[in-house]
Amino acid sequence: MNTPWFQLVFSLIAMIMIANLQYAWTLFVEPMRDARAWQLSQIQGAFAFFILLQTWVQPLDGWFIDKLGPRRFITVAGVLCGVGWSLMGYATTLPQLYFLYGTAGIGAAFVYSGCVGSALKWFPNRRGFASGIIAAGFGGGTFLFVPVIAYLIRGYSYQAAFLVTGIFQGIVITVVAQFLRHPGPAFVAPAAASTVSAAKSRRNTENFTTAEMLRTPHFYILYFMFAAMATGGLFVTANSGSLVRSWGMTVAVLTTATALSPLANGASRIFWGWCSDRTGRENAMVVAFFLQALALVSVVTLGRTSGLMFTITLILTYFTWGEIYSLFPSTLGDYFGGKYATSNYGFLYTAKGVAAIIGGYLGAILFEQFGSWTAVFYGSAVLALLSGVTAIVLRTTPLPKKAAGGTPVASGSAVR
Repeated sequence: MNTPWFQLVFSLIAMIMIANLQYAWTLFVEPMRDARAWQLSQIQGAFAFFILLQTWVQPLDGWFIDKLGPRRFITVAGVLCGVGWSLMGYATTLPQLYFLYGTAGIGAAFVYSGCVGSALKWFPNRRGFASGIIAAGFGGGTFLFVPVIAYLIRGYSYQAAFLVTGIFQGIVITVVAQFLRHPGPAFVAPAAASTVSAAKSRRNTENFTTAEMLRTPHFYILYFMFAAMATGGLFVTANSGSLVRSWGMTVAVLTTATALSPLANGASRIFWGWCSDRTGRENAMVVAFFLQALALVSVVTLGRTSGLMFTITLILTYFTWGEIYSLFPSTLGDYFGGKYATSNYGFLYTAKGVAAIIGGYLGAILFEQFGSWTAVFYGSAVLALLSGVTAIVLRTTPLPKKAAGGTPVASGSAVR
């Protein structure tokens, strides 16, 4: 059981079980608006609150998971995710909805940080591929549940959909947690996939603690890039159901797009992670981030013309967005080492919480104020372009390096 591939598979299963918490949310938004008469921005405020807790808890739990291992934390996560998600359908007030979604968010934080950190530790020579596989579970796992959720909402109620999926997810997470471990001191890392990946990667030979990492400019550059790139995808994730309604499309269009988009999202994380192992992290970022800007513009220009075009442009958006969840953790591992990877990535991952406020919550407010989604899409595209340009600059920046006294400095040489 203490083998890299066993741990990767079981971590993947845990990640699949928390996918609905973020990516199936859009299926519930309009049913809740109809049943509770809540405003769109109020409901999407709950989504932003979920993302904030799912991201901002990770710096703390990541430190403990690095020290104590993932099993006990992911066991607790099974309870939090199961209870929080199951009861959300029965929330009759907004504070209740926020509390329950936030409870599930804390559980998701434990699962996410534990599983991604584990992948970086078990596969230090193939970080892009391993983190891509794990992130694909979160980004693509909803594909398995969308038909079930849509059926339960249509045939029964959105409350039943929350309850059934929540109980199932909570049980599976709790069981899987019992098998998860970090590698021991005698662990020998698997060899890199090829000499090409080793030649193209920029890898630091030093392990930075979180405090040391936070004293480098590289961390803050990556933080800006992550927040900028995450905004557009989180906006689409939260509001695609409302997009369909406002553009006069059918529920069938939403169901189809929501079912296929996770496949693109999951494939994106694996493909771009694998690609970055061979071409270099920053090179993969430049291409993917520029394509993301084009995809976002295509949704608001071509996607609104028909259900088919909406589905196609949404798939393209997710395929050029999901890679951030494999490229950023693997880049962070390359820059700052794998020993403190869980805690280090927990701090970087809080950028997603910033993006959720901009994309998920403020995007809904802008629509309510102006009755148009155009400004949000174009603004998100500009942020993606800025992130791509920053990746070009980052590519020419030397790796972070510790001084003799342990203080990080922005100097060093890199192998390209």
